[in-house]
Amino acid sequence: MSETKQGAPQGWLAAVRVYSDRRVIAILFLGFSSGMPLLLTFSTLSIWLAEDGISKSTIGLFALVGMPYSLKFIWAPLIDRLHLPLLTRWLGRRRGWAVLTQLALMVGIVGLGTNDPAQGAWSMAAWAMFVTFASASQDVVIDAYRVEILEERQYGAGAAMIVAGYRIGMLASGAGALFLAEAFSWFWVYCAMAALMGVGLLTILLNPEPGTGNPDEENAPGRADPVQWLREAVYEPFADFLRRGGWLPVLLFVVLYKFGDSLAGIMAGPFYVEIGFSKSEIASVSKIFGLGATLLGGFLGGLLVVRRGIMASLLWCGLLQMFSNLMFAIQAMVGHDISMLAATIAVENIAGGMGTAAFVAYLSSLCNIAYTATQYALLSSLMAVARTMLSAPGGALADATSWVSFFLITTIAALPGLVLLWWLMRRGIVPTSELARDGP
Repeated sequence: MSETKQGAPQGWLAAVRVYSDRRVIAILFLGFSSGMPLLLTFSTLSIWLAEDGISKSTIGLFALVGMPYSLKFIWAPLIDRLHLPLLTRWLGRRRGWAVLTQLALMVGIVGLGTNDPAQGAWSMAAWAMFVTFASASQDVVIDAYRVEILEERQYGAGAAMIVAGYRIGMLASGAGALFLAEAFSWFWVYCAMAALMGVGLLTILLNPEPGTGNPDEENAPGRADPVQWLREAVYEPFADFLRRGGWLPVLLFVVLYKFGDSLAGIMAGPFYVEIGFSKSEIASVSKIFGLGATLLGGFLGGLLVVRRGIMASLLWCGLLQMFSNLMFAIQAMVGHDISMLAATIAVENIAGGMGTAAFVAYLSSLCNIAYTATQYALLSSLMAVARTMLSAPGGALADATSWVSFFLITTIAALPGLVLLWWLMRRGIVPTSELARDGP
């Protein structure tokens, strides 16, 4: 049931109850499973490589194993439509693919842990690529499962839960793995991380298949005309999106909404170091305290979406994101002050968490339920690639200006996305459920 079928917007206390729904809670655990593999092929792995004397240039090249996260839309149509003979019949389309990718991740993470960097990095790189491919594929399935299992009024809460679970998963495979590595070998650390993937596996097995998740036999290639199957699997998801009115400004908005936030974030680390904060200060305030602020922001953002709708939440959260960048400018003027840093991180991460929850809810609302995996993979890949490319000149900009000027520029960089959002709202290019809302 969408918001339009429920009449007037719910009260705030009633809106909080959305977080007690079993399906929304399940998304938290699936978010944990989604966030777990990332650092095992990035920062945690780089520390292991550095400890074994691998050169910085070689470690840098390991960043390339993350390419599947940006290219997952290429094989998402197969995940959307392909029939897995045994798993699909037993569990359904979404849960079958989820179990397959999670089992592959367990194997891949253990395989990565069996390597010895000193004996050659190529085997380790191959296993790392296998893990990122399986992880990106799992993300495709979980995103589709989340959109299909939830009602549209729950998209904001689902977005908050997926972000919260993802961050907790990253904490486990980042700080958690490093703590374990103090007492055990890297092999046993990676075995422990593989075991933690059982959280997502158990969650999938204990929860139902979405109502749209049991494909007919003809969805499998070979049981129908292969050309027709490929057309439906690959061409139609993209054609469906392009047939909608206003698709180009919508895609531009997807690119620009987080631009100011990303531009500031990419230089946050160098900024902290340059004004004199120690590693321990950055870790305790930016990472640990910042995680709590991000989780709080995600919860508030999800609540706002339930109460006010997706478009209004995007606008309010976008304004908060934009003005939160001014906290960095104030921090630059104040300099090394741990209390000011706590305030800066609190405002920035709460605003960023709120914006992310509203934005993920918006991306979810853009997906046609018939092509969920492919369309969400396309939108999230576009967001990730564009954010990386547009933020790349941030270092050169910071070199050419003062820190105060830099963060003022990042504040202004948020304006194009907000202006485009206002234009979309004025033109009525909004999710279907927003058209008949009783109130803002």
